[in-house]
Amino acid sequence: MAKETEQIPEKTKLSSHAHNFPIVGIGASAGGLDAFKQMLGAIPVDSDMAYVVVQHLNPAHDSKLTEILSRVTNIPIEEITDEVKILPNHIYVMPEGKILTSVDGVLKLTPRDSVKTNLVIDIFFTSIAVVWESMAVGVVLSGTGADGTIGLKMIKEHGGITIVQDETAAYGDMPQSAVNAHVVDFVLSPEKIADQLLKINHTYTAAHAIGEEEPLPQNDEILFNQMLQVLYQFSGVDFIHYKQSTIHRRIGRRMALHKRGDLADYLKFLRSDKAEQEQLYQDMLISVTSFFRDPKTFETLSEKVLPALLKSKPAEEAIRFWIAGCASGEEVYSIAICLHEYISKIKKKGPALLSTAERLGVRPIQIFPSDLSETAINKARAGIYSKEEVQSISPERLSKYFTKTGVSYQVNKNIRDFCVFANHNFLNDPPFAKMDLISCRNVLIYMDSFLQKKALTTFHYALKENAILLLGKSETASAAAGLFTSFDKKYKIYSRKTGAGSFMQVATGRREQTLTTQNTAAKKGITQTDFRSSANAILIS
Repeated sequence: MAKETEQIPEKTKLSSHAHNFPIVGIGASAGGLDAFKQMLGAIPVDSDMAYVVVQHLNPAHDSKLTEILSRVTNIPIEEITDEVKILPNHIYVMPEGKILTSVDGVLKLTPRDSVKTNLVIDIFFTSIAVVWESMAVGVVLSGTGADGTIGLKMIKEHGGITIVQDETAAYGDMPQSAVNAHVVDFVLSPEKIADQLLKINHTYTAAHAIGEEEPLPQNDEILFNQMLQVLYQFSGVDFIHYKQSTIHRRIGRRMALHKRGDLADYLKFLRSDKAEQEQLYQDMLISVTSFFRDPKTFETLSEKVLPALLKSKPAEEAIRFWIAGCASGEEVYSIAICLHEYISKIKKKGPALLSTAERLGVRPIQIFPSDLSETAINKARAGIYSKEEVQSISPERLSKYFTKTGVSYQVNKNIRDFCVFANHNFLNDPPFAKMDLISCRNVLIYMDSFLQKKALTTFHYALKENAILLLGKSETASAAAGLFTSFDKKYKIYSRKTGAGSFMQVATGRREQTLTTQNTAAKKGITQTDFRSSANAILIS
């Protein structure tokens, strides 16, 4: 099996947990010292955010940055040692010759020579994106090259906010690279970056995006529900049972981007602007994915899951996989490549397995990727990805399964032909059936237990007996106890238990006091449409 390249040491890829304050990663290279001084000198001591300074230096360079910055700010500042707990109202400076990552609430150092890359800003930004998610803010200041662009992309995709220095940068390559990649939310001078950070923190506080989940003030709860009603009327998707912390943080992000200081102001804006309704809807869907995400999971898929699935499968039956919540398709093609590799491996094993190889060679392969986002589905169907998006793929796989088209890479047609993409809501729409495997990774984490149970019940219904369910590393099938048994506990792979499944339409239990006549009418119309779609699907089946 081809080994994927890693930008981040595997040990840093831990599940995120709730953080009660934003973390601001600040990266710079040549010409960055003055920008660091101007930005950090403008931040008050009680901003309630943590700041981590990452400078792209030659490993042999002796940095005096901690000493220099201590002269321009009264915020406590320290050079990072092996493990440092991150606290608000502190500045942390990366020492020279090291790679820095964030693991949960701790900053960790790795020797620079143990990681074959000089993209130290990208590595740190990516780590805070994964762990801190929407509480991460990335700032790129003056510097040459493109370090920081990939990291800002990751922060943006995980719901954080991205900022770069404007034309005041002594060296504009790094900020401009990020702007050219369309991964920047704000372009500002260092002093204005400091002011914008304070506004972001204020907005997050107003949106209840910071801190643990707790009962909301009644008026704020009404405002949030009215926003969800606007989204429901726009998209037909009801987010009422999505985790409240996720909703608050996504709305907080949109408020910060549009500089709307309170919920009522943002609700008024949302109601009047269809483009913002689309943007908030897309933000809620959280289409974060990558090729061969969590490589060990894919190794287990190839070495244990596929052999178990195909060992006793009748020759005349198609291989049927459903990738639910497929986002922009990286997960889909990763699984399709693993399947193609396994079949090719079987064919090479010689005469003893020739009949099996022949059956596999002619057996139809049907992969059904689905997602709520039509935008994501369109990208997935095209199978075209940027150089940055394919960087985690091994050179062998990239050469074998992709064709370079200009500056991009397209998945080869023989792999794309396995896949039939669909804009589909697996919580409401009739599910696909007779599946050998369903992959729904890193989707359930954004749902409450009600929706998790609904999803798992649907998947049980759609799977064949003893078929496989793949979940994300922070997810379990415990919300539907009795329907699945563990196939591989470490990598969250489950086997379907014997028993009749059932597909149920979601009854969302929308709060009575928030229902309006307009929303009731819209919901009735959508329910009727769903009924007709369900009836048509049953007849066609």
